[in-house]
Amino acid sequence: MATKIVLALVISLLAYAATGAEENLRPCRSSAEQCRLQRLRTLEPTRRIQSEGGLTEIWDPSEDELQCAGVAAIRNTLQPNSLFLPGFHPAPLLVYIEQGEGLMGLSHPGCPETYESESQRELSRRRSFSRSRAGGSQEQEQRERRSDHHQKVHRFRQGDILAIPAGAVHWCYNDGNEELVAFAVMDLNNQANQLDLNFRSFFLAGGEPRQEGQRGERGTSRQRGMENFQSLFSGFSEELLAEAYDIPINIARRLQEDESRRGIIVRCQDEMRRMIRPDEEREDQERRWTINGEEENGVEETICTTRFRHNMNTLCESDIVSRQAGRIHLVNQHKLPILRFLDLSAEKGRLFPNAIYTPHWSMTDHRIVYVLRGDAQVQIVDNHGNTVFNDRVNRGQMFVIPQFYAVTTRVGNEGFEYVSMKTSGQPMKSPMAGYTSVIRAMPIDVLVNSYRMSPREAQDLKYNRGHQSFLLSSGRSSASP
Repeated sequence: MATKIVLALVISLLAYAATGAEENLRPCRSSAEQCRLQRLRTLEPTRRIQSEGGLTEIWDPSEDELQCAGVAAIRNTLQPNSLFLPGFHPAPLLVYIEQGEGLMGLSHPGCPETYESESQRELSRRRSFSRSRAGGSQEQEQRERRSDHHQKVHRFRQGDILAIPAGAVHWCYNDGNEELVAFAVMDLNNQANQLDLNFRSFFLAGGEPRQEGQRGERGTSRQRGMENFQSLFSGFSEELLAEAYDIPINIARRLQEDESRRGIIVRCQDEMRRMIRPDEEREDQERRWTINGEEENGVEETICTTRFRHNMNTLCESDIVSRQAGRIHLVNQHKLPILRFLDLSAEKGRLFPNAIYTPHWSMTDHRIVYVLRGDAQVQIVDNHGNTVFNDRVNRGQMFVIPQFYAVTTRVGNEGFEYVSMKTSGQPMKSPMAGYTSVIRAMPIDVLVNSYRMSPREAQDLKYNRGHQSFLLSSGRSSASP
């Protein structure tokens, strides 16, 4: 009997420990990293890295708002025919394509190089034909075996949200005719990052230009929580690299040459036409099949073939629609399954002039809001009932809404468009006004006694917005003051 009791106790403790491990998805913060915010502000980039082929702008990760959310924010601008050099980050990344289009490679260890460049395929066919006629040679066969095979290349366009796992090498190429602008948020507090909350990037080529005068609006480029970007190859010995790759020593030196003067975005000598161009229409069709449940056999969502792109400009996929106030498009782990593993999500809103985003709070996540177009008056209230943010936000600005802080937005005369990155793969909000609000869920007697109002006033408070929910029209209620 005693043995059974002890065994049951051990099993209970193991189950409790396992449950606790699953629930503790994010590491605990030190006292210096708590969200002790007296005032929130709109944030601008403080560090600018001018490269040969574009500009990288970085928000200071030591800002109190970003420390609270545990994130870093970056904006890259690529000129046409420019390449963002290969690299990786220690934490997952969400990228929104604000302008332009291009190609991206995302390399996963162990995934096969199942794609062969078109020019190489044509060359292989010609060599095979020549070898069949002339008998061929061993050297020709060796060259054929060295045709360029690579992992899949993805096309993205304006309005896409891209999910990049921690440690996954990625590169980006602007093959369009206009500037490519991408806004990104890195979740430094994610469980995948076991370093710290400092912003880091690991590059396989290039580096930050070594020059003076890189000063932002609030200090030098070497701010607290920021580090210099240089190629990983520069730290190895050339002899070891030559042996590791089985290459001549002069090629190993090329890997280590100081190309930091070019920066981390370089201009390509020729257009990169040798890669296989992805079939965007086919990718979108496969995505729709997956969402509709017609192709969910588990095979298409392995790490090697999983989708990491979702377009947020598709009107038919909007989650919240109001003819009077606008629409909201959410991308969570159900629409983009890779977000289940990154524990991130995104929201894009297009709000009409003078509309109101109902007062609400987030139950699951911090939100990093980036303004794409227009302007709006935003108010944020903390647990003390203090207004910690009451400003008008404009295009290009960013602000943070901490978890559980109440927020509301009134749109300006030109409308308001934004994208919000969230630190949860399955976000949930609790509205304070409208059809699905907590006020409407309460009995009238609770409202009467809580706010010392009449039953008629409590009824108006609950029902005057009718079936409007998160997005409210601009018309004022006709109720008497």
